[in-house]
Amino acid sequence: MLKIRLKRLGAKKNPTYRIIVINSTTKREGRPVQELGHYNPKTKVMKLDKVSALEWVKKGAQPTETVAYLIKNCNDDGTLNYVKKETVKLSKKAQAKAQAEAEAKAQAEAEAAQATEEA
Repeated sequence: MLKIRLKRLGAKKNPTYRIIVINSTTKREGRPVQELGHYNPKTKVMKLDKVSALEWVKKGAQPTETVAYLIKNCNDDGTLNYVKKETVKLSKKAQAKAQAEAEAKAQAEAEAAQATEEA
């Protein structure tokens, strides 16, 4: 069975990958059937032959999870359509503080609503 997967290149702690079509029993750095492009995860630079990749998928090649994501988020010219996440992760203390503020605000609104009902 053929797979579309990443072939690791680059120095230690500085990976770059080639997107390749290869037999599933071949080792990661083995000789590929075809090279479809390259991807640098640090700079988010990618060049992919999307037409060839989709043709290989039609022929039965199974893309890995990462390669499927790259194909899905690829522009027609082969570049990555990367959208940076806008959510900010908060520490446990900050999460607790935000939750306490939300509860205090909800309680104040409930008291205000109750006061208007009584009046």
